[in-house]
Amino acid sequence: MTTTFTVPPELSASEPPEVRGLARDGVRLLVARARGPVRHTTFAALPAALRHGDLVVVNTSDTEPAAVDGHRADGTPVTVHVSGPAPDQLHVVELRTPDGHRVTDGAAGEGIALPCGVVATLLTGHPDPRVVSGSRLWRARIPVAGGLRPWLAEVGRPIRYPYVPRPWPLDAYRTVYARAEAEFGSAEMPSAGRPFTPAVLQALHARGIGVARVVLHTGVSSLEAGEAPLPERYRVPEETADAVNATRAAGGRIVAVGTTTTRALETVAAPGGRVRAAAGWTHLVLGPGRPARVVDGLVTGWHEPGASHLSLLEAVAGPRLVTRAYAAALELGYRWHEFGDSCLLLPAQSVRRPG
Repeated sequence: MTTTFTVPPELSASEPPEVRGLARDGVRLLVARARGPVRHTTFAALPAALRHGDLVVVNTSDTEPAAVDGHRADGTPVTVHVSGPAPDQLHVVELRTPDGHRVTDGAAGEGIALPCGVVATLLTGHPDPRVVSGSRLWRARIPVAGGLRPWLAEVGRPIRYPYVPRPWPLDAYRTVYARAEAEFGSAEMPSAGRPFTPAVLQALHARGIGVARVVLHTGVSSLEAGEAPLPERYRVPEETADAVNATRAAGGRIVAVGTTTTRALETVAAPGGRVRAAAGWTHLVLGPGRPARVVDGLVTGWHEPGASHLSLLEAVAGPRLVTRAYAAALELGYRWHEFGDSCLLLPAQSVRRPG
């Protein structure tokens, strides 16, 4: 990752834009193309920034109420963030203080008392099971009669971080196209898609721009600087693979909404860019050694310095365009994080090779 910058604290969006009197699609949109100046508009104008024949691909993973309050053995209050499932009927969790800071002294074997008599037991560090103390993430056993998700629906709430001082309902953390599924969804909202509204989707259709869907269930977003993304569950349906391949064959662009959608599509992309339908766990890490094969453009929010997401952005758009976009966003006070503003990165379209 080559893009370096500092985000002033006042640029962290601390509440949904609706609280500021804006519609979801009223947030700012920075459009950065490989050729020409950076443009500033609103998200409602996204369809006008794309072309007839393009394909927009969204992630329909739903957001879980994945934060639960509990107590450690000495009575200290703690918040457990349920990141998602792990093998052997276990779950990956993160421990936070009630004001949102990392707990750094968790230990294997520790029990966390949770609502309704549930006790979560930390077993091993994650992703390295050899870690037995101080891990950021843990593989944990959370035995709940009737299943984890109904229990979370009763006692959980959306995950939030210190830059969001007030709680907001789960609907504030859902995209308009999210679909609840039988399996555990995302620990946090795939937030690049939050500004979409039915009006934006209708305008895309009217302009001859297709919309296709994938699923990637994302875990907690609180990765440390330089930490690689962890394996995540994904699904690319056959109809989406067909739409992507047909769009590419006709010369249209594949515009992914968010790093999650990009990871799912690139997981199933052959070296020539042709994609196939598939589902499972993705371990793909995009970066200098593995540039994008199929994604031509990216709708994204704004990421913290050192985040692995920036390497993914550069794998799609190149360091120069990403650096130019971030410099312009900082200069003009764009807002960061899940309730913040948006960016559309449109690098020069690569020469198509047979897929």
